[in-house]
Amino acid sequence: MPRGHYPALLSEGESIMSVRKDEYSVGKAIAKGDLYTKLSAVFMGAGMVGHKQIVKGILVFLCEIAFILYMINKGLGHLSQLVSLGDAEQQKVWNEAKQIYEYTQGDNSQQILLFCVVTLFIIAAIIVLWVLQMRHSYKLQKEIEKGNSVPTFKEDIVSLFNGNLHITLMSLPCLGILVFNIVPLVYMISMAFTSYSKEGEHLMLFDWNGLTQFRRVLNMQGNIGRQFWHVLGWTVVWAIFATFLNYILGMILAMIINRKDTKGKAFWRFCFVLSIAVPQFVSLMIMNIMLQPNGAVNVLLRNAGLIAPGASLPFWTDVTWARITIIVINLWIGIPYTMLQVTGILQNIPSELYEAAEMDGAGPVRTFFSITLPYMLFVTTPYLITSFVGNINNFNVIYLLSGGGPTFVGDTAGQTDLLVTWLYKLTIDQQYYNLGAVIGIMTFVILTIITLVTYRNSASYKNEEAFM
Repeated sequence: MPRGHYPALLSEGESIMSVRKDEYSVGKAIAKGDLYTKLSAVFMGAGMVGHKQIVKGILVFLCEIAFILYMINKGLGHLSQLVSLGDAEQQKVWNEAKQIYEYTQGDNSQQILLFCVVTLFIIAAIIVLWVLQMRHSYKLQKEIEKGNSVPTFKEDIVSLFNGNLHITLMSLPCLGILVFNIVPLVYMISMAFTSYSKEGEHLMLFDWNGLTQFRRVLNMQGNIGRQFWHVLGWTVVWAIFATFLNYILGMILAMIINRKDTKGKAFWRFCFVLSIAVPQFVSLMIMNIMLQPNGAVNVLLRNAGLIAPGASLPFWTDVTWARITIIVINLWIGIPYTMLQVTGILQNIPSELYEAAEMDGAGPVRTFFSITLPYMLFVTTPYLITSFVGNINNFNVIYLLSGGGPTFVGDTAGQTDLLVTWLYKLTIDQQYYNLGAVIGIMTFVILTIITLVTYRNSASYKNEEAFM
């Protein structure tokens, strides 16, 4: 067949798929459905009951009843407070009988916002269920009209462990992602548009304030904005150094150990793996103590006469010293991991490539840049991306080593704080929850853009079969 016909075939295939997709649409179910299918628009599950799937129809109808009862008892009350987020303050009232002051319970905006978010998700879930049961009812109707048999409830259960096993396996993980990831994420995003903060005593009662916090964060002239751009710049610099220095030095170390002339390869690998066996937080806390002004390192330097008796090297008190120290210590922690990752890949590079390069007269440097490095980058690009993202969110190294310091007077962010450690301080230490939510959103957006742009422009994505 001529190549010019392929687009026509593709478009024809796409149109067929779209037709199949719309064959049992809700619009067709309402327009062309029988009585049972149309009743499903009001009484969910009626179409299933009328089309001989009684148990499934009853279960769907019970879901509708439960939703209605929830909305009457709780849901509508929660949604009615979505605009105001509560307005009743806690009051101190004198009790004449007991001769004491008692406190009346006021509204809690945090709980109100959470309940509203949960209610909106429940409404979204019931809408999805309504659409699915409408389409399913119409599909059952069409199958009966064609003279086909309708599967029983028992057959549907059996299919969940055979043809529809993917639904069974994916249901619980998807539910977990919804409950523990998506709902808290939406709640956090909502918080960014409120005045939930200790500023103005808005920890119990707070209101919507739109994009106020976003303007504060993005305004380079303000105190918060200045700190944000400063922390963002250092976060990117840290992630670049932490990722690529670990990668390059780990690769060089793995290549040295893998050389034919290197003896005791297993011993050298074992030595570096020992650093991985020690819990990371223990190593970091020990290094923090050793590098204090009166820590072991400064004491040894004073005793050796390398620094003055009352002096000390400013590992954690000077900005430049602190940043360089963190990067160097992170190399000591991260290189063994990279070495292990790279070792397996180096051993899988086809030896024929090196033999061909040697026959062509290529030296070690040319071989590295023409064969080893391209192969490594092709295979490890996803690993580099995840390492970069992980270093942007590397809470342990920063918090346990420097605590984000040194910190200037009047600032909430230290000079070695990353976005994630600053977010922790804003929320846990400072109680600026709305600002913390904005920082969380900005971090998410930045990571998403970096990840998608980097991976989609990498050879691993564009040419998956390059080294096959």
